[in-house]
Amino acid sequence: MKTRLRRCYLFLRRENLHRLFLILGVLILLGAIGLAVFEPNTSLPSAIWWSVVTLTTVGYGDIAPATIGGRLIGILIMFLGIGVLALFSATLASVLVERKLKEERGMCSYDFENHIILCEWNHRAREILHELRADRRIETAPIVLIAEIDIKPIDDNNLFFIQGGVTEENLRRANLQKAETAIILGDDHLDARARDAKVVLSTLTVESINPNIYTIVELVDGANVQHCERANANEIIVITDFSSKLVSRATLDHGLSKVLSELLSSRFGNDLFKIPVPESMAGKTFMEIFAEMKRDHGNIVLAVQKGNEGEVISNPPVDCRLERTDHLIVIAPGRPQSRS
Repeated sequence: MKTRLRRCYLFLRRENLHRLFLILGVLILLGAIGLAVFEPNTSLPSAIWWSVVTLTTVGYGDIAPATIGGRLIGILIMFLGIGVLALFSATLASVLVERKLKEERGMCSYDFENHIILCEWNHRAREILHELRADRRIETAPIVLIAEIDIKPIDDNNLFFIQGGVTEENLRRANLQKAETAIILGDDHLDARARDAKVVLSTLTVESINPNIYTIVELVDGANVQHCERANANEIIVITDFSSKLVSRATLDHGLSKVLSELLSSRFGNDLFKIPVPESMAGKTFMEIFAEMKRDHGNIVLAVQKGNEGEVISNPPVDCRLERTDHLIVIAPGRPQSRS
């Protein structure tokens, strides 16, 4: 609370708004005292109300000075109020415009928590953002973009832009210490080797500042996977390997690419979800859980994950027993609700 109050005070001083508030307060107080002196039947609280109404040119008319002195005070408050309010409105408008320009040009800092940081901007970043926004959990969640572009690239009220590279300073401006996930994409302006090297360096920087963050990185060359593993990246996606494997599988078994595209997209068809094992199913075998999930909920269990970020087992043995701390990877038309 003290920190926020101090920030507010420093903001008012920086924009000289504290002087305007002081002038407004003095005018209101002097106008109220003057009216109370010249109008004996008007109490000080009522005089303060009259002074505020007159200063803002609202003029309800519930209190009207009858003496010459009271009317002169009213005229003085009216003329001074017009000038001060015009100055106040102009200052406030300039502050808001400047703030908006800074946001658009990536010059601001942010203090979000449990947010997503997206590093680099390209056509894949745009698609990633669209897919994230299609999920109800991320639909309005704050996402901070760090990229070496001139202005904010897309109209999204919950996308916040920081101009520049993935440096320690910019990551701190994005409040990396309190972020939940960092997505590190490749720079398309570089060749494959330099691009992956930059991704590895960015991963090292991110993990050195916040070792607890979940990092997802994109590589071109599978030979660099080991470098990202040494940098403690949590998930590594080699886009060339993924696309080539998808093409080969579609060649061998026609139609597989359409199924995978549907499962990987949040915008149409069935999707892949990770959910905790329901309490009622803890201790049961995979086959029992598989049958119950399909029969009662219409979902198909593809894999299990031991713990929250442990080993993922695709098509586990039918007698594999699952604990309450394990998770299920399921195909469902919508995100399954938590069940006991």
